[in-house]
Amino acid sequence: MVGSIRPLLLAPLLLAPFASQACSSCGCTLSTGWDSQGLATTAGFRVDLRYDYINQSQLRSGTTSVDRGDYPLPQDFELEKGTVNRYTTLGIDYSSGNAWGLNVALPYVDRDHSTYPEGETELATSHSSSIGDVRVLARWQGFTPEHTTGLQFGLKLPTGAHDVRFATGPEAGEPLDRGLQPGSGTTDLLFGAYHFGPMGQSWDYFVEGLVDVALDSNDDYRPGTALNLNAGVRYVNDTRFVPELQLNGRVVRRDAGMEADVDNSGGTLVDLSPGLTVTLTDKLHAYGYVQVPLYQRVNGFQLAPHYTASVGVRYDF
Repeated sequence: MVGSIRPLLLAPLLLAPFASQACSSCGCTLSTGWDSQGLATTAGFRVDLRYDYINQSQLRSGTTSVDRGDYPLPQDFELEKGTVNRYTTLGIDYSSGNAWGLNVALPYVDRDHSTYPEGETELATSHSSSIGDVRVLARWQGFTPEHTTGLQFGLKLPTGAHDVRFATGPEAGEPLDRGLQPGSGTTDLLFGAYHFGPMGQSWDYFVEGLVDVALDSNDDYRPGTALNLNAGVRYVNDTRFVPELQLNGRVVRRDAGMEADVDNSGGTLVDLSPGLTVTLTDKLHAYGYVQVPLYQRVNGFQLAPHYTASVGVRYDF
């Protein structure tokens, strides 16, 4: 029965699409939502602090990795070397204990990027460290008395900077690609649905989908529409240690506009994400996940990670 579902520490569900904003092959498709952020019926506030580390060191094209040695410099196209993303996100969640809930995610983006520009043999590098795009996501789960099926709807707000410039190399002083900026500059509509529940006495499961659609463009740039699909199971017999396994999918259309890198944006990702939640006190929990790619298909040339690491803590008031 639904009452057997144990509370589990997980960060806000809306964090899943955020980290993937750097590019379609960024790899952070992880869903850290479920019942801890109010998908269950427990009323009150929750605060979550999550850190994601994504080192995009692998150059890919289509479904294969690219050997940079096959492309001696200079080239008549940009050849990226690497991007290291560090996301620190504060999530504030409120559940009415009934059918309604609200989640706000405030991200801080720390990113290093290096690339060989078209026609150059010297690296161009950049560093950005600033607030990203804030996300506000409401939920309604009044379909059943157990509140285990719901809808999500909200906005991604253009709070992140999109004027970062290269710091060194032949591109010093020139604007960084829009897909690598801390913010997109656009207001996006978020909408989706979810369901979770028990599988016998020892296991719980969840499935969810969330769509991100830009409502406008900024300086002739519009990010591609993204669809996140996630499913997971967890073993709940141990009240202190709760292991979990997720399957994460993400499909992104190409970016659009004169300032977009249309040829080298968009793609499809499928990832496997094992994780563990540890109960520290009745109100404080810690969690960690490692995400590894199962399938990656990117348009053009894009950087992708070999793995993604996510850790966090949550406090229930």
